[in-house]
Amino acid sequence: MDPILSRMEGVQSPIIPQIGELIRAYPGTLSLGQGVVYYPPPPAAFESIRECLADPNNHKYQAVEGIPALQAAIATKLQSENGICLNEDSKIIVTAGGNMAFMNAILAITSPGDEIIIQTPYYFNHEMAIAIAGCQAVCVATDENYQLRLDAIAAAITDKTRAIVTISPNNPTGAVYSETALRQVNQLCSDRGIYHISDEAYEYFTYDGATHFSPGSIPHSHSHTISLFSLSKAYGFAGWRIGYMVIPKPLLTAVKKIQDTLLICPPILSQYVALGALQAGKTYCLEHLPIISEMRDLCLKRFFELSEFCTVPEAKGAFYFFIKLESELSPMEAAKLLIEKFGIATIPGTTFGIQSGCFLRVSYAGLDRDTAVEGIDRLFRGLGTMYKTPHSRM
Repeated sequence: MDPILSRMEGVQSPIIPQIGELIRAYPGTLSLGQGVVYYPPPPAAFESIRECLADPNNHKYQAVEGIPALQAAIATKLQSENGICLNEDSKIIVTAGGNMAFMNAILAITSPGDEIIIQTPYYFNHEMAIAIAGCQAVCVATDENYQLRLDAIAAAITDKTRAIVTISPNNPTGAVYSETALRQVNQLCSDRGIYHISDEAYEYFTYDGATHFSPGSIPHSHSHTISLFSLSKAYGFAGWRIGYMVIPKPLLTAVKKIQDTLLICPPILSQYVALGALQAGKTYCLEHLPIISEMRDLCLKRFFELSEFCTVPEAKGAFYFFIKLESELSPMEAAKLLIEKFGIATIPGTTFGIQSGCFLRVSYAGLDRDTAVEGIDRLFRGLGTMYKTPHSRM
């Protein structure tokens, strides 16, 4: 019997497992691919585990929207760091990571056939979530520095548009959008009666004087702004799967239906550890930022040496460079070559919605200093080889 095809046939396959298979096929490969940090969660966060296990009720289901103590800690953080003041018109939902928060948002605000505006290059899991929901991702190209093009965004709005998505600091480009640009997008959403979904997973990762701005802090924006956050990056928390979202109160019932169906509640143990992480505070992340910044500076220096061959737009946030190579290789061919010949992994740009040219995403935060230096050296040896024979398919 032939398998029954479903909507998933039209959803792109996740690239990270594909690159992971190549890495396993070439032992010793170092990764500048996956977007993770090199450090673990704060040690003090694990002290919360004992408290969690001491209460037998924690072996049972808990509130769909998250345990009260974590909700309270998030509310304090949002007000003190993001300028987002919660009231009865906005609600926090704790999720199993930032991706789940985005999926919750898309399912809550759309019907099949609706449109969501995203910026290209886009974060691939966002595009996948939109497709899974039976909706259409409307891709608007950013400018040559990967900054927002407000006129193009406005022109892309139709009567089917339900939201505009921004990610700042950005994955995959490392761009940081200005407060002015984000305010303009938020106002556009207010004027057109659609939502502004603001993904802020990389809020602490900024460099060279760049600053992060939360659109949810704009007065009177609570009715049309959905703010998404994650502990995965800042707290080395990727495997613990905790994120959170701030939503307008009218979406609460819909989001709770979705989350109760998919998850019931985020893992209680992870929520307790997340509480401990938030109590350690952003200082924990900022203590590790100098090493990440050092790796960024090293990459920039080496990219400059290949400037005739490699274009690297300004990237003042997150921990990515989205680079363009003057090469006839496809992005996947280039990524495979770097793994097979030089033992270093990157991510091909096609998975981020760029279909022409040879683009790669380079992530520089996932290795400790010494290993990262070796990885960066391997990367540039490989890129240098492509530069010496730029028209060869090797």
